[in-house]
Amino acid sequence: MTAWIPLILLALAALLPLAAAVLRPRAALGRREADIALFRAQLAELDREREAGRLDEAGHRAARVEVQRRLIAAADQTEEAAPPRRGGALLVAMLPLMAAAGIGLYLLRGSPGMPSAPYDLRAEAMARDDQILATLRERIGTLDPRSEQARQGWILLGNAERGRGNRAGAIESWTRAIDVRFDAELAGDIAEMEIERGQAAAATPWITRALVAAPSDPRLRFLAGMVEAESGRPANARALWQALLADSPADAPWRGLLERRISSLP
Repeated sequence: MTAWIPLILLALAALLPLAAAVLRPRAALGRREADIALFRAQLAELDREREAGRLDEAGHRAARVEVQRRLIAAADQTEEAAPPRRGGALLVAMLPLMAAAGIGLYLLRGSPGMPSAPYDLRAEAMARDDQILATLRERIGTLDPRSEQARQGWILLGNAERGRGNRAGAIESWTRAIDVRFDAELAGDIAEMEIERGQAAAATPWITRALVAAPSDPRLRFLAGMVEAESGRPANARALWQALLADSPADAPWRGLLERRISSLP
């Protein structure tokens, strides 16, 4: 029995942050993050609808611009204080019971002697993912490299690589898609990912090319300023962002973000 005492104490210690959270005044933390996650999911869903042929290019672009505006607005919103939680003291009093109940349920239904998943199993799962992507590459290879089907395949592969954090793989796949047919929005995705991995210089030609096709696109103009800021040219970044701010409607959701970016420049 004494062997379980440290585990009970550890469980109580793990619940202490919950106690601190319920006793302090609650803030609306998480609303902005939830909104951002929702809008990102909507962007991914729009991409899937377009790839499946259920949404044409014009409809996809219009819907994506609207969701991106909402995404920028969500990232720009401030958090508001909320009233304290009711019943917080009662919940804190129940923490020891929650810890004991959790341990009891684990002893009853769990498998204390079962070891954690070894690295070999995790590596096997990663290998399966690699095999799936390799199969997709092989199927793309059987298509006409200049066909729309091949282009959509490369976009799908790039999305998958981005989803698992492989920026280089995503950029390579999207570049192959653009080789089939240029798309300013996809070029912006590549530029954004290059900036994220600290390669602002590599993002420049993509933004330049995309702005030729879509010179008024606010996202591309914002990314152009990001490249200048990341490259140590704050004066250029300020000029680009101030021009974008001047061209933006008074109710544009990205105005607050732009103003903060400009004020943060040296």
